[in-house]
Amino acid sequence: MRVLGEPIDILLVEDDAGDELMVREALEENGVGNTLFVARDGQEALDFLYRDGAHTDAPRPGLILLDLNLPKYDGRQVLDRIKTDPALSSIPVVVLTTSSSEDDILSSYRRHANAYVTKPSDLVSYLSTIKQIDDFYVQLSQPAR
Repeated sequence: MRVLGEPIDILLVEDDAGDELMVREALEENGVGNTLFVARDGQEALDFLYRDGAHTDAPRPGLILLDLNLPKYDGRQVLDRIKTDPALSSIPVVVLTTSSSEDDILSSYRRHANAYVTKPSDLVSYLSTIKQIDDFYVQLSQPAR
């Protein structure tokens, strides 16, 4: 069982290298020591979660940060797979995307996303947002057992 405040493994599903860099920077600044794994498309995310192909030794993430607009399988398809699989459904998924569309927000929650966050457009807000997500899921929330 994880103790509150202990570092977790985070799977970032993101195809934009700039966004990946900002997430890395925010997590490092937060100083919790989480380990960040990155999947650059929906297929790689599923391979990581199911420990297929190059990801046979992948850890079970304590948090997934999921972009909606991805190559191969989009974030909606990945979210559907995660939340309909009893082995994965308890992993918190935060949709982290550029879209602020009401349809995308409602669709994500209908697919049982744990949170929906629109990526801020400026660096300071982006870093702050990631730190707040990290603080909540590492410092405050109790993980499913």
